[in-house]
Amino acid sequence: MHAIRWPEGYLPGTTDNFVSNEIIVPDLTAADAWPYLATATAWPTYYENAADIAFHDVPGPRLADGARFSFTTFGFAVEGQVVEFVPPVAGEPARIAWRGWVEGEGEARLDVHHAWLLEDLPGGRLRILTQETQNGGPARDLAATLPNPMLNAHQAWLHGLARAARSQAPLE
Repeated sequence: MHAIRWPEGYLPGTTDNFVSNEIIVPDLTAADAWPYLATATAWPTYYENAADIAFHDVPGPRLADGARFSFTTFGFAVEGQVVEFVPPVAGEPARIAWRGWVEGEGEARLDVHHAWLLEDLPGGRLRILTQETQNGGPARDLAATLPNPMLNAHQAWLHGLARAARSQAPLE
């Protein structure tokens, strides 16, 4: 199985907070799930912890390589920029990753790398993996909270994405 690609400064085990969530579901493909993940404005329809999605330099509603966007999650207004955008192709996993940040001075600043991998597996199964690393005071606070709220919320995001892909509900 494939792995997330980590930029310098965001390698798990070297950051203030890290979570990893994964599901493997039958009868779905990366091509089925991709539109629901790549269309950021669809997130609130299946993930209650995402709101206020806006695009800054592309029209949206779909993400694209280099796209700047913002959204609210965990009570934070997060600015983001897509740093990896690889749609599904036969034999290779689809990938989306963004660098996110919450402006602030010193301990109030939050920097994250949130990555997704959609991988078709033998037997008509789909592996959905999301991992996030964070640096900053808010990241240390989240990591010290048990259970980690990000771990639980991201698991809900995975299941919501799979349900949305299975439903094939219209986007936009």
